[in-house]
Amino acid sequence: MESERFITGKNKLQEIDGHSGEKVIESLQSVAPDLGRYIIEFAFGDVYSREGLSLQEREIITITSLLTQGGCEPQLEVHINGSLNVGVSAEKIIEVFIQCIPYTGFPKVLNAVNVAKKVFAERGIAVK
Repeated sequence: MESERFITGKNKLQEIDGHSGEKVIESLQSVAPDLGRYIIEFAFGDVYSREGLSLQEREIITITSLLTQGGCEPQLEVHINGSLNVGVSAEKIIEVFIQCIPYTGFPKVLNAVNVAKKVFAERGIAVK
């Protein structure tokens, strides 16, 4: 029996990340199924489902956090897609990354822009 928290999280994950979010959870089933459940229940069931911020704002915060940590390119790819899915424009994503240069430096921003470039190409998005 799935808890209400799990169902809420699964629906929110689907709304934001669609198939790529499902793929992340599925990839954990054979090695760490509880981790997948924690992601669904906590990150998406509890945090992403809170009131106070829009999904666009949450995704902008998420991609910024992943950029500043560095080394999170696979997760950044998922959340760049999620950002686009909830209506954040490609131009705004790049602008968010540029805003991070003074605080995190060029290497992390360049890595994030390269991930965005890949996602945009896969989705057929041209940046103006």
